[in-house]
Amino acid sequence: MELIMAGLEALKEYIALHVVTCLIPAFLLAGAMVTFISKETIIYYLGSAANKLKSFTLASGGSFFVAACSCTVIPVSSGLYYGGSGIGAAFIILWVAPAANILALVYTGAILGTEMVIVRILAALAMAFVVGWVMSFAFRQEEIKRVAGAAINPEGRGIVSRKDLILILLIVADLLAPNYLVQKGPFLHKVYVWAAGMIIITLYAWRVKSGEEIRQWMTETWWFVRIIFPLLLGGVFFVGVIGKLLPQQWIESWLGGSGIFPSFLATLIGQIMYMATMTEAPFVHKLLGLGMGKGPALALLLTGPGMSLPNMLAIIKVFGLKKGLVYFPLITILGTIVGWFAGNFLFQQ
Repeated sequence: MELIMAGLEALKEYIALHVVTCLIPAFLLAGAMVTFISKETIIYYLGSAANKLKSFTLASGGSFFVAACSCTVIPVSSGLYYGGSGIGAAFIILWVAPAANILALVYTGAILGTEMVIVRILAALAMAFVVGWVMSFAFRQEEIKRVAGAAINPEGRGIVSRKDLILILLIVADLLAPNYLVQKGPFLHKVYVWAAGMIIITLYAWRVKSGEEIRQWMTETWWFVRIIFPLLLGGVFFVGVIGKLLPQQWIESWLGGSGIFPSFLATLIGQIMYMATMTEAPFVHKLLGLGMGKGPALALLLTGPGMSLPNMLAIIKVFGLKKGLVYFPLITILGTIVGWFAGNFLFQQ
């Protein structure tokens, strides 16, 4: 009964503080990205023949807006890869989308603070470029053969129209404003900021979008709600139960401090466990309260949603064993180094 109550208490806090101001605009943003951004143009710029620096930058930046967990990102990444994307860009998306998408980042900021968000973004980007270059180099002969099938420029189309970009930026602003403009005072003040932003978004969308476009946007948004929200509720309940079960002494002994081994252990735990996107933040918050170090916490924040045992099996099946055998140990090494480095040199002690 105590375990159930701990799970329900975690759910109560989550629903009260994060659903309205975080999740509603976050889901609207995810739906808008899918509806209004040109997939053909993105594939062209990520193709095998594209400039690596440009394609890696686009893949890294675009991945922040793909709300996916370690398993649901595989169809996105593999679809781009088999549609003409280079292997480096495909694996960057495979890594960054679950490890640092904007839904997870905003939720991380609300629970763990601005410092953790900034370091998480920097770490994800640094790891992304290393992953892209290593995968491209390791399979460079295969990439040379793929250049012939690179996508053709889709008649000069832009990635997103100006009016759609303004709409997306308005949603991003409403997503960030409540937590960053109102850092003290009653929670209701955050709701006021969120509500003002939603009114502006509604009026702008009503003015520049047709009824059919809004319907498509809401359909895509509902898909994200239907897929992710139940997992979030279950994940938060599970976090509350785990927090009640885990002995504080074990966490302090094995995951405390900023040494190399705690970061390595956190990376391994993250790689094996399955975490739906955004459930990693409350889980890490609970472990920090039990004595986990900030460096290992970052390693778990990245690898928890970014990789899992089902994810690794699916990667082998979709991309092949050789690519998996390069990618898996690469993430282990990078996650360990990043956790150790951040714990010793980036986080305020």
